[in-house]
Amino acid sequence: MDRIEIRNKIRDKVVALAKELGGDASQIQDEDIIPATGLLDSAGILALVVWYEETFDMKLKQEEINIDNLGSVESMTNYVLARKGEV
Repeated sequence: MDRIEIRNKIRDKVVALAKELGGDASQIQDEDIIPATGLLDSAGILALVVWYEETFDMKLKQEEINIDNLGSVESMTNYVLARKGEV
């Protein structure tokens, strides 16, 4: 999977989760800090992290689950690529 595919998968999941919660994340920018947007509640963020681990076959340690690694579509994309040794 390349950067664009990864980014699109993450963006699509954020939009889908926001929609389930009655929000519209279709205009979210790659650099927007997802928790700060208010589009996902804590359960939505947790669902996103679980999906992320499963989709990209990455078991995250507690200390890896932070804004720098998972705060935005861009940071999540970069983190997948870094963990897979592609950055």
